Amino acid sequence: MTGGTDEPAIAEPIVLVGLMGSGKTSVGTRLAAALGRQFRDSDWGLEAEYGQTAAEQVARYGADVLHEREAAVVRKGLAARPPAVIAAAASVVEDPATRAALGNAYVIWLDAPPAVLAARIGPGGDHRPHYHPDPVVMLTRQREQRARWFQQVADLVVDVSEIDPDAVTERILAALRRTAADR
Repeated sequence: MTGGTDEPAIAEPIVLVGLMGSGKTSVGTRLAAALGRQFRDSDWGLEAEYGQTAAEQVARYGADVLHEREAAVVRKGLAARPPAVIAAAASVVEDPATRAALGNAYVIWLDAPPAVLAARIGPGGDHRPHYHPDPVVMLTRQREQRARWFQQVADLVVDVSEIDPDAVTERILAALRRTAADR
């Protein structure tokens, strides 16, 4: 992977969206390193700010409170300077204010079929909330609910089904170079 001064000059924050298991953290850390930017993960920010994982917050306060908090963490990340690479919780696209704020960022939707994502996340029990015992059913429902918003905010869609995080990162960097050259 490349890095340094030959990388694209994109001034705005770069935000990765997608369902759990799409590789937002894996790709985001690589992309931030290649661009020389800070990496902000909404899961990490959520836990740092509230002292609990997303799964713990859902259990204690419910999904609505978690989603409000996730959106606030992402909006805070969007306002940070210098602009960062942000891995955003999938739920943030449901919030109209956050969708509007994403208009000032370069947004990349990491997409894959729910069965592929379910295989990546494995069984429950970690920091992620599981809203249904069958992860394929859960992710299918979430994709049906959020796909229109992912599409609405995305400047780039990358199918991550059959490529690893390094290849996804290189694909994004190539798209960023084209975008920077067109500006």
